[in-house]
Amino acid sequence: MTALRFRERPAAGEAAGLLVLHHGRGADEHDLLGLADALDPRRRLHVVTPRAPLQLPGWPGAHWYVVPRVGFPDRATFRRSVALLADLHDALWARTGIAPAATVLGGFSMGAVMSYALALSGDRPAPAGVLALSGFVPTVPGWAPDLAARRGLPAFIAHGRSDPVIDVGFGRRARDRLAAAGLAVDYHESDAGHHVDPAHLPAAAAWLAAVVGAAEDGAAG
Repeated sequence: MTALRFRERPAAGEAAGLLVLHHGRGADEHDLLGLADALDPRRRLHVVTPRAPLQLPGWPGAHWYVVPRVGFPDRATFRRSVALLADLHDALWARTGIAPAATVLGGFSMGAVMSYALALSGDRPAPAGVLALSGFVPTVPGWAPDLAARRGLPAFIAHGRSDPVIDVGFGRRARDRLAAAGLAVDYHESDAGHHVDPAHLPAAAAWLAAVVGAAEDGAAG
């Protein structure tokens, strides 16, 4: 039994894979359900949207970690959320029978940060891909991505050049760092601010379909 609340959107038939979407700062488990329909309009995937565990005084909604400054999550709250998400992901794989290799971890803003954290941690199973919208690879004492173990992992990164919350430089640095380590990076920019830009969704949906299709082919082979 997981400690995190979550919503689910079942696939239309037998699920070809699992898509876990992690919401941004101050949102909740309902926030990205609509995004699931845009990313997976054929409903081939079982989609799960968890709720972050923190509620902070003076802030609405739920949070994955405390923010001392952008790019550098608070260590204690970050590590707790990583552990809770790891438990959730493990429980979903066990319950649905969908393997990590057929799972895409994605999210927006703070949720993109958590997607990177779970997808790139060397002590976690490698997913089929990571989808990061307006986020960054976090810098946290005691945590570092194991990029050598993720060589070839597909990564879709999108960021807005007018983002006033998480500067586009974070997205570019994530792109360059992951590409230099041998991950398969598909990078997109637009003039958007800090939101999911609809202009990026067709490319994201095509990338997701290709990643899931490759995972299916690998399982069949």
